[in-house]
Amino acid sequence: MTANGGRLSAFAQSRWFKLVWIVPAVLVALFLLVLAARGIRALPAVQSFMTDFPGATTLPAGAPVGFPAWLAWQHGLNGFFILFIIRSGWQVRTVKRPTMFWKRNNTGVIRTKNPPTKISLSLWLHLSFDTLWVLNGVLFYVLIFSTGQWLRIVPVSWSVFPNAVSAAIQYGSFDWPVESGWVNYNALQMLTYFVVVFIAAPLALLTGLRMSPVWKSKRLSAIYPIGVARAVHYPVMLFFVAFIIVHVILVFATGILRNLNHMYAVRNDESWLGFGIFAGTVVLMIVAWFAAQPVVLRSIASLTGSVTR
Repeated sequence: MTANGGRLSAFAQSRWFKLVWIVPAVLVALFLLVLAARGIRALPAVQSFMTDFPGATTLPAGAPVGFPAWLAWQHGLNGFFILFIIRSGWQVRTVKRPTMFWKRNNTGVIRTKNPPTKISLSLWLHLSFDTLWVLNGVLFYVLIFSTGQWLRIVPVSWSVFPNAVSAAIQYGSFDWPVESGWVNYNALQMLTYFVVVFIAAPLALLTGLRMSPVWKSKRLSAIYPIGVARAVHYPVMLFFVAFIIVHVILVFATGILRNLNHMYAVRNDESWLGFGIFAGTVVLMIVAWFAAQPVVLRSIASLTGSVTR
């Protein structure tokens, strides 16, 4: 077998080979989806439906307008944390024989009755970013309910559902819904953000806790088997990946400067400030991604435990 033949054979057996089939299949599915949405939208009954339900619902009186600075910081931190949660979680799932392990120091203020458990360095990284993500999330919950921002992402009227269908048809036909995110998300955005914040995130936390080394209760284990947690945790991760991809594409496609100003600069205009801040966060993520090598992680992990090969 030639060297090129060996490389092709190895590539065919790798997990990346699936992308050779997945990417074209996704593109064909998207093309058919757009054709179907355009055909459906042209129907008189659907046009009448979209007139009655244009895609957004009216927010309750007193709902805040615009975005506070703390929400921009939360959004940026959340993006950074979840990037490394997904990366380290994938490593935990795919690496069969880890080369480095971390064990907690069972002394001082963190001393417990349970002996420390040795875990892979990838799992240590995953749990570390999980902790930061959860702390950021708890603060987020406190702030959205204390400032009224929850009114922007929690449906309070049944009309949100037909309006979400209308918005989906508009997105699918590539004739975007009228955007006014500074004042009010469209119904499909509202439902999606509600699912992310109040369903997917808690599911990720609850299933992750069951699979983590900190879970010691045998009585609760009988009620909540680890197999159930594993069956839910991975699809939730895939949901977050899909959400991030679609979210970024739509941010860029539906008015990149205004959207990035909303998310990063806390202003409702088309200046380049938000784009500049966003670009800075992307550079930071790239630098951190390449810096997260075993030699660096080992030095950081050693501050709270012992790292062995």
